[in-house]
Amino acid sequence: MASGPPPLRGGSEGAGRGGGPASWAVLRWALASSCLCCECGSGGEWVSTRRGGMPVAVPAGPGEGAGESGKSTIVKQMKIIHEDGYSEEECRQYRAVVYSNTIQSIMAIVKAMGNLQIDFADPSRADDARQLFALSCTAEEQGVLPEDLSGVIRRLWADHGVQACFGRSREYQLNDSAAYYLNDLERIAQSDYIPTQQDVLRTRVKTTGIVETHFTFKDLHFKMFDVGGQRSERKKWIHCFEGVTAIIFCVALSAYDLVLAEDEEMNRMHESMKLFDSICNNKWFTDTSIILFLNKKDLFEEKITHSPLTICFPEYTGANKYDEAASYIQSKFEDLNKRKDTKEIYTHFTCATDTKNVQFVFDAVTDVIIKNNLKDCGLF
Repeated sequence: MASGPPPLRGGSEGAGRGGGPASWAVLRWALASSCLCCECGSGGEWVSTRRGGMPVAVPAGPGEGAGESGKSTIVKQMKIIHEDGYSEEECRQYRAVVYSNTIQSIMAIVKAMGNLQIDFADPSRADDARQLFALSCTAEEQGVLPEDLSGVIRRLWADHGVQACFGRSREYQLNDSAAYYLNDLERIAQSDYIPTQQDVLRTRVKTTGIVETHFTFKDLHFKMFDVGGQRSERKKWIHCFEGVTAIIFCVALSAYDLVLAEDEEMNRMHESMKLFDSICNNKWFTDTSIILFLNKKDLFEEKITHSPLTICFPEYTGANKYDEAASYIQSKFEDLNKRKDTKEIYTHFTCATDTKNVQFVFDAVTDVIIKNNLKDCGLF
């Protein structure tokens, strides 16, 4: 895996843009005597290790600008869990990304205030808003957060009008980590700031190209590929994963009341379901087990109490409580499986920013995959 984050492109990756509401991972390996031989998802390359090998390809979901599912965060967690995390130098390389995410988040909120006709509680904040847009471009290009800009952001974030707009974030595109960074601006703005592991986990940069990471778990060598998967790109690589052993498909539970950035008529959860349907029932994956990660359960649990599930599913008659609403979403996805007699879907509720949760779930997922592989070989 590259030691640092992908390069920023003009600071445009922060405010709710990128990989899509759903993402998935592909795992494939063949048992061969005392070793495991692995076929890379990119098509054709074979690798092997003495103890075993398992490639994991993780293409992003549909639609540039669509809400993120947490797929890249899962990839980062693998490094934290299985590779002793990020070194201090690697964390330093994420400073510019944290700054960009923070700047882009406050800019997205201020822009939305105009569209939502929300005024600043303090009229003098209008001058700060002008300063924000005047200073932000240079700051992002240089990968810095100067004192004057951090002061502007701090004053804006404290304004009641800005907070009111933030409370209506489902009506526009906003990075899930906006409040995380803005609430901790005093720490982030320090001249000697070094991002923490959690800061790195929360960063958002649109996946472009392929980012690869390796780790060993349960005597298996994993190769994980984080692949950009916009709609226009997906058709180019989806056939390369024919016959894979298992697919990990990530969905942002909290996206049920949001729309796509590029198509404001399309609900993000509905888009996720469309992609899941196409993957689950695709001819390339007839014999493939599906592992469904219903991610961002923490955000969903917080949101469901005040934003009804009927926004996404008008037919829903249950309570707007976490357990009942989450179970309903689970059933909606599992019901899309047209091969229930031969294909099983293994569902897990996850929080990609919670290392312990991801570690527990990935352990269970690996056991399921190993068991299914042994079944296929007649050894279980």
